[in-house]
Amino acid sequence: MSDKLDQFLKRAEGMLERLEQVLPEAQQEIDWSAPAQRWQHDGNRGRLEAIHSPRTLRLDDLLCIDHQKSELLRNTQNFVTGKAANNALLWGSRGTGKSSLVKALLPEFKEQGLRLLEIDKEHLVELSRILELIDDRDEHFIIFSDDLSFEAQESSYKPLKAALDGSLAGLPENILIYATSNRRHLLPEYQSENQQSKIVDEELHLAESLEEKISLSERFGLWLSFHPFSQDNYLDAVAHWLQAYGSELNDESRPEALRFALQRGSRSGRVARQFAINFSNR
Repeated sequence: MSDKLDQFLKRAEGMLERLEQVLPEAQQEIDWSAPAQRWQHDGNRGRLEAIHSPRTLRLDDLLCIDHQKSELLRNTQNFVTGKAANNALLWGSRGTGKSSLVKALLPEFKEQGLRLLEIDKEHLVELSRILELIDDRDEHFIIFSDDLSFEAQESSYKPLKAALDGSLAGLPENILIYATSNRRHLLPEYQSENQQSKIVDEELHLAESLEEKISLSERFGLWLSFHPFSQDNYLDAVAHWLQAYGSELNDESRPEALRFALQRGSRSGRVARQFAINFSNR
């Protein structure tokens, strides 16, 4: 009797799951007063979750990336004032300020109607649903996808590719996409693919697999590259954060800061801030 009951409950659960997929979704109540939203999942359905106090840095706290800051600020200013603007790809070394720069735009342009909407890579397949929720709003939305990269066998990048430049509908005028990645072309590149490229009549013809990968990143109109900090850049960032936490760069903290970066195997703004917190707490 117990086995039959278990089988019945499993069948009923499966039927409810299938029924849930075909029933129309309940109208979601969205708190549009929040400066930021995040696409979250409850079971099989996604929803926008308001973020009323997003954690952001000031633009003045982002050092040694002046060119990247000025370019992204100019593009975003054009966007919020109704001028032509590009989707942006911020790529390069870890910890150099890519995602912090995107988040720092929010306090800078919030009063001009800028809103940030964060979406993880695995939810990009639902991008069209998200666009439907915000395309008739008066605010200007930046859809932000952090640490974006895809493996060779993944196909979840295709909705993003279509939204950027390829769909008949395209992006509404009040929406841009800003993405950060450690990969310039977002997809892995292999030596074997380069070997498949050919020279025909002195012209280089890339392999089809490479063309597919490059075509995704090329749909971002603005590329900004972020490189590892030099030692002087790193120490400048350390001095800035030490001052922010009530200390200073001196004969005691300087060698410790260099050893800290050596242990981490990286010199970046992130490592500089981590060291400043660690040193100041002592």
